[in-house]
Amino acid sequence: MTDLLRVPGLGAPPSSRASVLDAIRVAGTISRVEITEVTGLTAATVSTTVRRLIEDGLVREAGRGESTGGKPRVLLELVPTSRYALGVHLDAEDVTYVLVDLGGAVVARLRRAQGVGAPEVGVARMAATLRGLVESAGVRWDQVLGLGVVAPGPLSRRSRLVLTRPAMDAWGDFPLGASLGEATGLPVVLDNDATAAAVGEHWGGGAGGSRAFAAIYLATGIGSGAVIDGVPLRGVSSNAGEIGHVCVEADGPECWCGSRGCVEALAGPRSVVAAAEAAGFDLDGAGRGLSERFAALSRAALGGDALAANLLGRSARYVAIAAQTLVQVLDVDRLVLTGPAMAVAGSLYLPAVRQRLATAQFARGDHDVDVVISSHAGEAAAVGAAALVLQGELVHPGGGVRIDVVA
Repeated sequence: MTDLLRVPGLGAPPSSRASVLDAIRVAGTISRVEITEVTGLTAATVSTTVRRLIEDGLVREAGRGESTGGKPRVLLELVPTSRYALGVHLDAEDVTYVLVDLGGAVVARLRRAQGVGAPEVGVARMAATLRGLVESAGVRWDQVLGLGVVAPGPLSRRSRLVLTRPAMDAWGDFPLGASLGEATGLPVVLDNDATAAAVGEHWGGGAGGSRAFAAIYLATGIGSGAVIDGVPLRGVSSNAGEIGHVCVEADGPECWCGSRGCVEALAGPRSVVAAAEAAGFDLDGAGRGLSERFAALSRAALGGDALAANLLGRSARYVAIAAQTLVQVLDVDRLVLTGPAMAVAGSLYLPAVRQRLATAQFARGDHDVDVVISSHAGEAAAVGAAALVLQGELVHPGGGVRIDVVA
């Protein structure tokens, strides 16, 4: 049903190639001897692999390191402008596009504040926008490795399609990967937006060097993702991390997923905005999307409005419970708060999550959990979508990344 990304012109990377590339990416600059030490590969294998990577234009020599008594070692680094990847985040209210280089840096970005619309129209619009984004960055189309597309889950392992919440019902049975692949001529990766956000944090340095970290993703809903030893946690159907749909009140309100008392139903942006409007808070809802109304409520809370602060504080306490559950199940030592809603309200959620983990986290006697707000929370899912494409070139083929491929 699923396979690893195959990049035209580069083929499936062997494990030695993936190991060497990832070692260079993580280190920034590194010598052949150091690559041998950190990967466990033989010196001959490293030498041969590095030579081929240099011939492919992916790696270059970057001067010499300091001498330790002998001849200074030649340092190696990625050539970030050698290859690129595109990422798209589909949401009911807007579409975010990014172009990242081989090192994971965003070189172009665009957000369309519009719904995705009908699938056929949406695909044509996305393909045109992607070509325009690449052209505006001065990048050749043949330098683009592939396209990652993420959306609110869940994913369907059976159909390999992205399924979505009611606001995007028309896309539920649409062959998104095949249609975009045909429209762009690129390999297409489909994934859950929260999982992608975690991969993006790992790729962009948000993991802070942690070998086991998780991300809580707050957009119009609540999700999470985790990366353990560089590998995204996926589960049987690539739906691991749906922390927003863990029940915290057995007799709580109905959730769109079919359950009751889910964290998302109690604390998600939709429920927070609904509670505010029911209490008489004027969010000028006519003609404004959920994200805008939640942002307006967050600004009011930050500005000292008592009602807004109470509603966001209640949401933060539930999110903190979800964070505690996530941290204890996975035993991570770093938690990143990310997503468009965290981009505007992260400072309201951060204290509650930190306090909960400091006082109630099971393994707190052994290790702390570092809780931070993402430096690119607003576009984390799109960056992660592009990073999933890069994973196909730089990470071990056996690393567990299961993705939908369109040649």
